[in-house]
Amino acid sequence: MTNPDQQIVVSDPCIDLSIVVPVYNEELNLPLLFDAIHDSMKTIAKPIVWEMIYVDDGSKDKSIAVLHELFEKDNSHVRIVELRRNFGQTAAIAAGIDHARGNIIVMLDADMQNDPIDIPMMLAKLDEGYDVVSGWRKDRQDTFLNRTLPSRLANKLISNVTGVHLHDYGCTLKAYRREVITGFQLYGEMHRFIPVYANRYGAKIIEVPVHHHPRKFGQTKYGLERTIKVILDLFTVKFLVSYATKPIYLFGGFGISLILISAIMLLYLFIRRVFFLIGVTQSPLFLISTVAGLMGFQSLLMGLITELLVRTYHESQGKPIYNVRTFTTDQPSLGLD
Repeated sequence: MTNPDQQIVVSDPCIDLSIVVPVYNEELNLPLLFDAIHDSMKTIAKPIVWEMIYVDDGSKDKSIAVLHELFEKDNSHVRIVELRRNFGQTAAIAAGIDHARGNIIVMLDADMQNDPIDIPMMLAKLDEGYDVVSGWRKDRQDTFLNRTLPSRLANKLISNVTGVHLHDYGCTLKAYRREVITGFQLYGEMHRFIPVYANRYGAKIIEVPVHHHPRKFGQTKYGLERTIKVILDLFTVKFLVSYATKPIYLFGGFGISLILISAIMLLYLFIRRVFFLIGVTQSPLFLISTVAGLMGFQSLLMGLITELLVRTYHESQGKPIYNVRTFTTDQPSLGLD
């Protein structure tokens, strides 16, 4: 047994597929999911080497005991990551990714609402050349007012803001090529934004309808308050995706806009003073234009500071500002004869 605090796992070219399952209080669903995954793997035409990584996110029921029973039943496929406490679904998914060894990573919930029978179909889509296959719960089996409706509104908002148009960001069932999801860290509720990050790295994304079932056992862990968290995280994602390498475009654009507004106000006050003899300080526009001008100048300075921070971040860690899909050459060596 290894130290659970260590981040020790690297990809293994001998393992084709890692199935990552975050678990929180799902003791009754876990045996059903275990059998369903095995049945799904039997339908794959070509032989593959695969593993199931169950990440127990501080469950308070008997989930961890059930997981160890499953491990004893099939220790060739089952791997368990037990977190010290409940960190949330995003942290559990991140832990699963960190400990996955497969070249392809599939994620799905442990509540049996996602159907593992869809995994072979998603793997076939990856074989067609896609990097991300995102599940779409087209016929969603959840309550409408507090689950489905907020989700639809959030999906439209995320699609419009990020430019990555998906019907169902909240569906955990997704398949990824390993290389498109290992270049960033996940925080907050950002696991649902993984396709956005992957798109930034040039990933080819397709969305496919998947099965969705009503929950049989246990209780849902999500409520309306999660929508607020997603919206707040969306601000962060938009900044990281659009302005992470050129923050001056955001701060500078905002600053120049404020300075222009301030200049227009001052010009108006000047014309009014010259032609209509109305005092400049008699209007609140003078104070507003002054504050806007100062805020615009500060925003420009903030943009320059963030530009320095971005350059320090990339250069100190040797992070490139580009991503290469393939590199082809017919020159095996540049050495001297």
